[in-house]
Amino acid sequence: MDRDVFLNPAIPSPCYIVSESAIDTNLKILDSVQKRTGAKILLALKGFAMFSLFPLIRTVLHGIAASSIDEARLGYEEFQKEVHTCAPAYPDADFEGLLTYSNHITFNSFSQWDHFRPQVLKHPKPVRCGIRVNPEHSEVKTPIYDPCGPCSRLGVTRDRFDPVNLDGITGLHFHTLCELNADSLERTLEVFEKKFGNVLNRMEWVNFGGGHHITRSDYDVNRLCNIITDFKNRHRLTVYLEPGEAIALNTGVMVASVLDIVHNQMDIAILDTSAAAHMPDVLEMPYRPEIIGASKSGEHAHTYRLAGMTCLAGDVIGDYSFKEPLRIGDRLIFLDMAHYSMVKNNTFNGIRLPSIGIISTDGSFRLIRKFEYADYRNRLS
Repeated sequence: MDRDVFLNPAIPSPCYIVSESAIDTNLKILDSVQKRTGAKILLALKGFAMFSLFPLIRTVLHGIAASSIDEARLGYEEFQKEVHTCAPAYPDADFEGLLTYSNHITFNSFSQWDHFRPQVLKHPKPVRCGIRVNPEHSEVKTPIYDPCGPCSRLGVTRDRFDPVNLDGITGLHFHTLCELNADSLERTLEVFEKKFGNVLNRMEWVNFGGGHHITRSDYDVNRLCNIITDFKNRHRLTVYLEPGEAIALNTGVMVASVLDIVHNQMDIAILDTSAAAHMPDVLEMPYRPEIIGASKSGEHAHTYRLAGMTCLAGDVIGDYSFKEPLRIGDRLIFLDMAHYSMVKNNTFNGIRLPSIGIISTDGSFRLIRKFEYADYRNRLS
């Protein structure tokens, strides 16, 4: 991305900025998978829920994947296509609303299915129901993101699966991936079919979950298409995939500014953003975001520790080097900030959330949202 585009004085700091053209590029890749395989791809709102772009996204994708009543409602009201809901458990107070908003509801256990089945059957709108299964096959290396790790609460394992309690169940759902390639799905699917293949002839659909990094430059799209096509030839089922990150991968940045530069054994630039509040995956995952014009510590002449503006001692983004010294007021452009940023950020310390904007296909910037004091106050009591 051209750094000069983000120096536009109309762009506030800090600000998340998403490119319509980049979203469209990703959608073309996802649509090619749909057309080649007949699979249906959903947008997982847990990764990207920028509803101002839903009119563009829904021209290609079949619906959204939700994990709560509010995500389901957002998908129902703003995306206006299929809503697939799957969560570890459902509160009684939410379930009537979930039935109203959802086309598919997947249960994480047979006890939840037994509990809510009478309510499902009484509801005037037909809702397809599924069971989430756990193939007990790990592909994810970071334990916090591995849904199939030891003692996972996510999905029914084969030894707890009740094949006689499937009346009303029309599909199975598994999710084992996180930012992975098609080979990981291929290995997972082999285990899934060995453990649960004997009930697939009683199903209408299977959801392959999320974590498919389909729009990454090195992703093997041909292999994915072959995997899906071979599976559909064996089982004649509707296949759903629900990536979140793949829709927004490499589509957005965050613009931030240098507020101050201090020195304590090294130069430290304090920014008007925060790892803890505005990009929590930097601390949780953890990972080091790329910055336009910056490199690793020591590679260029001027190295700085980039730090956030909260009181958390560990609110540090990382160490970066620059060809020229940083100055107060300089703008930095953090790459790939569209996914798992706006959906996970917070107002710790009362730090305002970054504004949200869009770079249109004609290159112009439009501000979608600017956050104020009321946004902080209204989430408190």
